[in-house]
Amino acid sequence: MKRSMLVSIMAGLAFAGLLTAASAGAAGQTRRFTSSEVSLHSALRKLWEEHIVYTRTFIISALAGLPDADSTAQRLLRNQDDLGAAVKPFYGEEAGSKLASLLREHILIAAEIVKSAKAGDGDGVTKGQAAWQANAEDIAAFLSGANPNWQKGTLSEMLYMHLAYTTTEVVSRLKGDWAADIQAYDAGHEHMLKFADLLADGIVRQFPARFEN
Repeated sequence: MKRSMLVSIMAGLAFAGLLTAASAGAAGQTRRFTSSEVSLHSALRKLWEEHIVYTRTFIISALAGLPDADSTAQRLLRNQDDLGAAVKPFYGEEAGSKLASLLREHILIAAEIVKSAKAGDGDGVTKGQAAWQANAEDIAAFLSGANPNWQKGTLSEMLYMHLAYTTTEVVSRLKGDWAADIQAYDAGHEHMLKFADLLADGIVRQFPARFEN
């Protein structure tokens, strides 16, 4: 009971912190986040956190040959559809479906890389990495074209870093270097939340009238 109360208090404080989080302006003043901004940040963080968590779950299951690998892959693909749906209210049905398609491709390529890595197929891994990077560029180009606040260079850099962390997880698990695997996942998890915040911030700046309350 005491633990539950502590968790509730901490959650409340965290939410309050988001509402009053300071963003230093030119005059040194702070900005209060509206409830709608917090809701957007929370929603995108949840979805991108699912992306990183289910990616890791798939890596573990696929490399170990566990029976849940296919089910995990399907859940991971559903997450890409959810991410596409999340932007439809701002960019429309077609744009949301396009993003989901690009993200699904991102996952399917990753699955092939994991398969090749497990089989020791170096050529397959190399080809997969090239396709993965090209897909990252496609995602960055698509997003930057939809929102001028999302700079293509920044998006590309962050997506490449996501690929690097994920690759390190795969390689580390194959080597049995569990410490490196965990370190890569922790860093990649934090990185993905920053990516979610970058997207949320861009949406708020592009549609300020929709986030006044």
